[in-house]
Amino acid sequence: MRNIWSLPHKKIEAARNIIHHYGPARKFRKFEASIHPETWCRHDELLAWAEAQAEASAETEADHLYQKSDDPVVRQGFDLVHKAKRYFKNRCRQYDQIRMLIHVPPAVVSSAGFSLFTNFIQSFRFLGLTVQELGWSDDTRSVLEQFQPTVLLTADHSGYLSQIDWEAVRHYRKSHILRVGLQAWLQEYGTTPLPIRLKWARQNDIDFYYSFRSPQYVKERYREFFDNGYQVFNLEFGANPLIYYPVPGIKRDLNYVFLGSTNPDKWPRYYSYFKSVLTKYPGYIDGPWWKSISKFGGSETHRYLCARARVGLNLHIQTQIDWACELNERTYNLAACGIPQLIDTPKLLFNRFHLDSFFVANSPAEYESLFNLILRAPEEAQRRALQAQREVFANHTIFHRSESFVRSLIDSGICKHNDSNHPEKSSMLA
Repeated sequence: MRNIWSLPHKKIEAARNIIHHYGPARKFRKFEASIHPETWCRHDELLAWAEAQAEASAETEADHLYQKSDDPVVRQGFDLVHKAKRYFKNRCRQYDQIRMLIHVPPAVVSSAGFSLFTNFIQSFRFLGLTVQELGWSDDTRSVLEQFQPTVLLTADHSGYLSQIDWEAVRHYRKSHILRVGLQAWLQEYGTTPLPIRLKWARQNDIDFYYSFRSPQYVKERYREFFDNGYQVFNLEFGANPLIYYPVPGIKRDLNYVFLGSTNPDKWPRYYSYFKSVLTKYPGYIDGPWWKSISKFGGSETHRYLCARARVGLNLHIQTQIDWACELNERTYNLAACGIPQLIDTPKLLFNRFHLDSFFVANSPAEYESLFNLILRAPEEAQRRALQAQREVFANHTIFHRSESFVRSLIDSGICKHNDSNHPEKSSMLA
């Protein structure tokens, strides 16, 4: 079967449907059908409610409503998100020579890629950089000439690279400075063999790589990039304070919320960890490729649904369990929303958060047991949610990640800066 990345957008869904109907996804569809029917019956109603809340946010989320809320998660979240915005607003505006062009796939091609690259575009702009999106079907030559970027970020994956006119890039670089960075992928993640990709990188004058993985993991596992003379800068996931924070005046009347896709690498852990909870309790599930819903909500709806949930469900893929490589975006965003989080055991978890910031399950049986505990012990659930919320805003937002990435570009000499003085590195919470 052809690689779906190379298909026109309208054919991608059809290709996925064929795979899901006739392939190993049949087992997953049986699992999906076993989920409590009320979850699917109420989905569209709840999504419509969240969309209406987003539309009315100017009236329903006035500052005084946060300040007089009787929910400490709402009050604390309001304070923390405003501190974060005040601290990071235009923190990088002095780097006016950086004009960043970021390659973004449509959600129908890669929901994860669309989410994370869109989040970082928002973050870099908030920090004061000049940033533009390079869309999937945009004409590369026209965008380069009109925007005149000095940095281009895309991914070292054939699905991304094939969407860029590299001859146009070479032509542009004859008269403009343009540093090109690729997201680094290891060979075992299903991409072209690394030696072939590194050869292509040299032939096309790639300047650097970046990774969403943790610094220590990159240092240990990405040695071949370093041995070939490349730097790999870190751009870890984090919470987006422009989108994810609590909402006042909403009662927690849903058992749980789960916001995630049905990508095949997630299926084994869904079967083992989710089945007992999702079949017994109704809640809200949303994300790409669930066949029981007609559409899924945008990120602007998530915080309203989190505000109604008593538990935020979270699971990681096996790679994140086996290696201290990353936490998924969901970990950080649920923490920012102040929702009590039920999570498995990704190896990086306790390098980023305290032991009791979440309800951490080591097995499927413990996952179900802790789910019931959260429902029975709302005060303890709130205590942990408050702690996780403080930690994420203090250390783990995309503002933190983006500023660190920009500093790396400057300090390494990838991007030049006339003024060597950085903004003061004082504490955000001071």
